[in-house]
Formats: sequence, C-alpha cells, structure tokens
Amino acid sequence: MTLIAGATGFIGGRLLACLQAEGKDCRALSRTENAGKEWVCSDLSGPGLLNACKGVNTVFHCAGYAHAFSSSDPDVHWRINFEGTRNLLTAAGEAGVRRFVFLSSVKAMAEPRDACVDEDWPGEPATPYGRAKRSAEAAVLEAGAKYGMHVVNLRLAMVYGRGGRGNLERMARGIRAGWFPPLPETGNRRSLVHVDDVVAVMRLAAQVPAANGRTYIAADPRAYSGREIYDAIREAVGRAPARWRVPAILLRCGGKLGDGVGRLAGRTLPLNSEVTERLLGSACYSPARIERELGWRAGVDLAEGVREMLGAGLGGMNTSYPR
Repeated sequence: MTLIAGATGFIGGRLLACLQAEGKDCRALSRTENAGKEWVCSDLSGPGLLNACKGVNTVFHCAGYAHAFSSSDPDVHWRINFEGTRNLLTAAGEAGVRRFVFLSSVKAMAEPRDACVDEDWPGEPATPYGRAKRSAEAAVLEAGAKYGMHVVNLRLAMVYGRGGRGNLERMARGIRAGWFPPLPETGNRRSLVHVDDVVAVMRLAAQVPAANGRTYIAADPRAYSGREIYDAIREAVGRAPARWRVPAILLRCGGKLGDGVGRLAGRTLPLNSEVTERLLGSACYSPARIERELGWRAGVDLAEGVREMLGAGLGGMNTSYPR
C-alpha cells in the first residue's frame, strides 16, 4: 500500500493518477474530503495520521504550504512544512512504514545567484519557506535513522505541467492573451523540472537502495534563459516569434514602481521586484548527483513540457523509472 500525502495537489494528484492507472494500491491523504474508499481526510496536525499510515509500505509526502516567495507568514511555513512533516514522519515510523520520500525544494538551499550549484552549496535559505523545508529535510534523515526507514529528500526545481499554477503557467496565460511583454535575452539560467519527471524520480527514489539517506536535486539537466522560456511558450500557443523585446532596465524599473504602488495599496501587484528578478535573474541547480548515483535523468525538455502544459499532451509518457 502506498500513501500519498497531498493527493489533491498538482504533483500528488499526478502521482496518484499514475499509480492508480497501473492498478497499484493507493491511499490518499488530503484536507479535502473525497468519496474514495482509500481516502483519508486529515491535515498534517490531525490525529488521523497514524491510522492513515497503518498498513502502508511507502509514503510520498507531497503536501505542504507552497507559497514559496511569501515572507509575511513564516509561522504558517514552519507549522505546515516543518512541523507537519515531522508529524507525518512520526506516524509513519510508529506504523512501520518502510519507505518515505519527501518533496523538498531547491529553495531549501542558499540562493545561487549566477552560479549553477549542487546539493553541497553552502549558506542558509533566504525565505521562511526555504528554512522550513531545510529543517524538514533534517527531520526526514533523523527519522530514517531512528525508525530504520528508507528515506529520501528530493529538492525540486520549479515544477511545471498541465494543471500547475506556478510562474510558467501564469506566463503562458499572459502570452496566450497577448499582454505578456517579450523578455530580453539576459543570458540568465533557470532550472525547471516537468511534473512527469517528478513522478518518475519519486518512484525511483523510493525503490533504489542507494537513495536511502540521500538528498538530491531534481531538475532538467539544461537550464533555460527567461527569453528561451518565453519563446517556447509563444511557439506552443501558436503565436509568431516576437521581433522586439522590453529592455531589462525598463522591466526592473517597472518592478520597483510596482513595489511602491503595492505598498501604498496594501497589496502585492502582478509586477514587482520579486517577479522581475524571477524573469531576468538566474536560479541554476545541477542534477549531477542523482544522475550519477541513481542513473536518473529528466526526460522532458522545455519544448515537450510546454506543449503538455498547454494541453497538447505527451502521448503516453512513461512515468515509471528509470528515466
């Protein structure tokens, strides 16, 4: 029996659908009620966690508070992303679960700036989300040693795909609607990973003994510039290539203006310094360790992934392992 925590979310839902399509026995844990026979309605602080873990062999922990860039509610990040993970680990250990895969984030690391970094990059996470995830990773490794569980931390780069609600999906809506401005080519590098690759690497990490006690970055081996991402989406939505671009200095000025107006209005505007940095800055993470140790390599490139995200499909994409 496999337990998926966060089964109604983007990644957890994709994993659940994949396993069920193969006839695997699955139990879903979610705050949302469902009529399914193997569906447990509980949050990560609830007393139902121990019962949810009984009879389970493998736990995939996909649940969490995903507002990675919000600094206004650090207590929520800590309560859900750290304490919730610790609660689930305790329940899993006491129930005799054998394998536990935790979905962490590259935000659990210090910001890479212009470097392309691996798991040993020094420094502390910059956000409450990242600090909570980093502490949760430590709790995962401690629980593995305490209970004799096979445990793995997966630090995901930005995840995208059909059904997602992240930055690429928002960009795609803007490009399709015609209001998203053409980005300049700044030579920045941003790491991504498609949701089908995440499903594949989760399953692999749960099964391969060499993964036990390890922390891995999961990302496309190629990082893409903001302009490359923009062009790939524009092509996928059927728009002609843009022959002009907004200069980076104008976008950054617009972001600063958005910061000021947002402070006056008491809310965050769609264009602000944080958003422009994500569009123009770098966030590059190397998956070399997981490629070397587990033989896994992301199989969905940007062009394929964007087409799937927009509904063109990947025609029978295999989300088993290895990739």
